[in-house]
Amino acid sequence: MKKKRLLLPMFLFLLFIFVMAVLFIVTPKSNYSSLEKRYLEDFPEAKLEAIANGEYEEGFENYLADHFPVRNMWVGVNAYANFLVGNNGANGVYNCDNGYLINEPVSDKNRIETNLGALTDFKDSTKAKMTCLIVPSTGYIMKDELPKVHDEYKDDGYFNNIKTVLGEHNIKFVDVRSRFKSDAQNGRLLYYRTDHHWTTLGSYTAYEQLMTELGRTPAKKSSFNIKSYPDFYGTTYSTSGFWLNMGDNIELWRNPKAEKNITLDITEGEETKSYNTMYFTNHLKEDDKYPVFIDGNHALETFTNKNVKSGRALVIKDSFAHCMAPFLAENYNTVTLVDLRYYKKSVSELLKSGKYDEVLVVFGIDNFATDTDLVWLS
Repeated sequence: MKKKRLLLPMFLFLLFIFVMAVLFIVTPKSNYSSLEKRYLEDFPEAKLEAIANGEYEEGFENYLADHFPVRNMWVGVNAYANFLVGNNGANGVYNCDNGYLINEPVSDKNRIETNLGALTDFKDSTKAKMTCLIVPSTGYIMKDELPKVHDEYKDDGYFNNIKTVLGEHNIKFVDVRSRFKSDAQNGRLLYYRTDHHWTTLGSYTAYEQLMTELGRTPAKKSSFNIKSYPDFYGTTYSTSGFWLNMGDNIELWRNPKAEKNITLDITEGEETKSYNTMYFTNHLKEDDKYPVFIDGNHALETFTNKNVKSGRALVIKDSFAHCMAPFLAENYNTVTLVDLRYYKKSVSELLKSGKYDEVLVVFGIDNFATDTDLVWLS
């Protein structure tokens, strides 16, 4: 009996391996994970070159990891197990108070100086009127929600440096840190709990300050009909494995008087499609709801508001600008959004041909610190 008891763990382990192997074979394979919002690894092709250089082995390991039976459960178990033994989070995401899932701070090995150089070179070569708005990190603003042990958020150092460098090249810097910290302390929800983006309220708060500092009158909050949609689970949720956290509400702020006068043109390659809305509500039924704003990521998007008589702005941006775009439409006749991840033509030529009055730069600090495409700004 003693020998049998000693052999029991080995027997159970072998049984587990056998059951998992059978399940792996018989379970239907999906090519997309709705929880993680990403496409899963395909079975690798057995090419001689790939086998020789190790790519096949790596691809096969990734395929096994992505299609392991009840994988989502194991991802969640691993995340919560690490949390219970003292780790603050998983996959670069802190599990915080009040349901917040917050990305770890920007690494000290970042591209901020390089990307500042790209902006200042563009300014010096084009002589454009430029304004830059960098969004503080969620962890910096919502520091009271962070776990007791966490890495330092160095937004103050980064922002002070950005402000100094841009000022030396006559680029206006709109610093929302003070307003955001004050509003967050007063309970205003400026960032999603499950996503790295700011909320529509956060975007509107920054838009108010941006327009005021540019000498324009921001649209009043009372101008908008605000409707909230539940079950928004963002990118921090998808990467964390903390599946038990509640989702967010995503808000659409729509001005019916302005919206009927707005046209949005989306360009990909040589093809341009026109729409009479800036909100694509079909995305609200999908796993990723954030593209409800201007249909998400595209190379070039231009919207015009025929009710506004003047003002042409070129916006160099990341996805933080998407939910700000409808607000910008309140103050400009024409706004063109450029995403350098996809737009590979000359931005200076675009600036010249479009006869834009000013250039706006809108980025989240995490993206600005890691972006590898701003260097192509020319």
